Amino acid sequence: MRARFKRRLIAGAMLLTAAPLVRAAEHVTLANGFELDCVRREVEGDHVRLYLSAASDSNYIEVKTSAVLRVETLPDPPAPPPAAAALTPAANLTPTKSELQEMLARAGEAHRIDADLLASVVHAESGGQVRAVSRTGARGLMQLMPGTAAVLGVNDSFVPEQNIAGGAKYLDQLLTRYKDNIALALAAYNAGPGAVDRYHGVPPYRETRAYVARVIREFNRRKTMVADVASR
Repeated sequence: MRARFKRRLIAGAMLLTAAPLVRAAEHVTLANGFELDCVRREVEGDHVRLYLSAASDSNYIEVKTSAVLRVETLPDPPAPPPAAAALTPAANLTPTKSELQEMLARAGEAHRIDADLLASVVHAESGGQVRAVSRTGARGLMQLMPGTAAVLGVNDSFVPEQNIAGGAKYLDQLLTRYKDNIALALAAYNAGPGAVDRYHGVPPYRETRAYVARVIREFNRRKTMVADVASR
């Protein structure tokens, strides 16, 4: 299971590095039912070029102007949470490094998720701060929204073991939903499944794409460290 996730994650990291982290400007629906996002359009006679990337003028498709059924301006992406979540005053429940690793290992084993992947999500979500609270109200190590936490059976998101168990359960549900596509599962964890389903992939939100790349990069870093230690 761990090796399978590692292969998928490395491939995903390469894909995200190549993709421009910019918001697509328009959503285009063609008369044949095909839909796509483009960063700009250029009309040439009775044809229109739909540019798919702001980084390359050669990345486009060309269709007849009459084939374009509808063009919609895409909504602005949701406001990103603060880079460093605020802390609320409370008793010190911060686990030691070894305790945190044990919690992650138990949750990973329960849900067949690599503990290093869970650790990478914790790193991206809260920086390991047990009492972290985002501007939108997400709480704890894996930044669970109160409603989501309740559905997951988490009574107190500030209790590390409960938060990790809930976050791992939610990520497990997303991995199942997206057939173990780790990039889509992480995107849904950040932006919600609705956004992933709407765009049929990682949404064109800067914050979400940066988040997915950040988690994958951290996961690969951890695996590289493990491999280096094992080779000595």
